[in-house]
Amino acid sequence: MISVPDAAVAGAFGELGRFRREFYRCLTGRADALFELTDALLCTDGPVKTLVDLTLAPEHRRGHGAMYDGLNAGGIDVQRLRTAVAG
Repeated sequence: MISVPDAAVAGAFGELGRFRREFYRCLTGRADALFELTDALLCTDGPVKTLVDLTLAPEHRRGHGAMYDGLNAGGIDVQRLRTAVAG
């Protein structure tokens, strides 16, 4: 039997997982590269001084070329992201 605190934690992780999937669906081009870049940005300790530094974070498993490709050729559906954040 799951205790109340364990159920609350499991529910929070479920919500986070749903938001991450919906955020990924908002990315219209080079989604994998942009998603990893976002993960690196959110998981890095301290301030980010340069974008290249994000490629050194464990969450960003691609090289710095993928970061530039994602930023140059990637895209995001802003309206869908607004809906996801509001939800």
